[in-house]
Amino acid sequence: MSARLSTAEDYQKLLDSYDTWLFDCDGVLWRGDSLIDGVIEVLAMLRRLNKKVVFVTNNATKSRKSYKTKFDQLGVEAHVDEIYGSAYAAAVYLSSVINLPKTKKVYVIGQGGLEEELRDEGLTFIGGTDPADNTLEPFSLSDFTLDPDVAAVVCGLDTQINYTKLSKAFQYLTRNPGCHFIATNEDSTYPSAHGLLPGAGSISAPLRYALGKDPICTGKPASTMLDCVKAKVHFDPERTIMVGDRLNTDILFGKNGGLATLLVLTGITSEDEITGSNASPIIPEFVTPELGDFRIVQSNS
Repeated sequence: MSARLSTAEDYQKLLDSYDTWLFDCDGVLWRGDSLIDGVIEVLAMLRRLNKKVVFVTNNATKSRKSYKTKFDQLGVEAHVDEIYGSAYAAAVYLSSVINLPKTKKVYVIGQGGLEEELRDEGLTFIGGTDPADNTLEPFSLSDFTLDPDVAAVVCGLDTQINYTKLSKAFQYLTRNPGCHFIATNEDSTYPSAHGLLPGAGSISAPLRYALGKDPICTGKPASTMLDCVKAKVHFDPERTIMVGDRLNTDILFGKNGGLATLLVLTGITSEDEITGSNASPIIPEFVTPELGDFRIVQSNS
């Protein structure tokens, strides 16, 4: 059973109990391009209390550098080394975990942010934003030349997904021996300012179905993402809390990493998913309507 936060004492106890605060972004800090009320004040309060603040997002359309621009535009303080995205995790996984040789290439289903992170890790890629692959013309195998150097396919959110990209990825995964199949994340949807839209998991789904196998996932709830954070940020898991809006990514991510978890109800998860007769088996330790509720501590101090 989750503990419902409601009083100033409830929120103060949480502030006293945890030194490192990991935050999801979409649905927790903002929806689309609209900041959620109270976020700036609460994050500023955490910094005044000398808490470590880390942003862990499954958004794979932006690099960490470009993601910081969004923070800046919304007036939220953030530093590049505090931001961990699934695109960054995918690039690090390729370069440092499987040590993809520099002579090999990555075929990208995704956008510029994913390409930027791959580039920063010294990886060569094709596909992605290449105009030749962003076409609605019919795909023909007779016009396709297989590149034998492609050793991995990375699939993130791609708002220009098409049959050509899926077909090329399928060819590499079935015809190049040992080609790695990687998904930046498996979110089925994501929250925009005006409602839900299909997420990156929906983009990789056709390939999973065609191949009959699942990709390696580098975003939440996979441990790969937390490994990226651990490599850069020193923290005690028992004094660390993950704040998110989604049970099967954010909250499961925290639980898998041995962290405390706080669910906010400003994004994906609704009240009946944690209290109804068909409630999820993934149960956060704490629940609050929105992050801005922590302001009650300031008003009572």
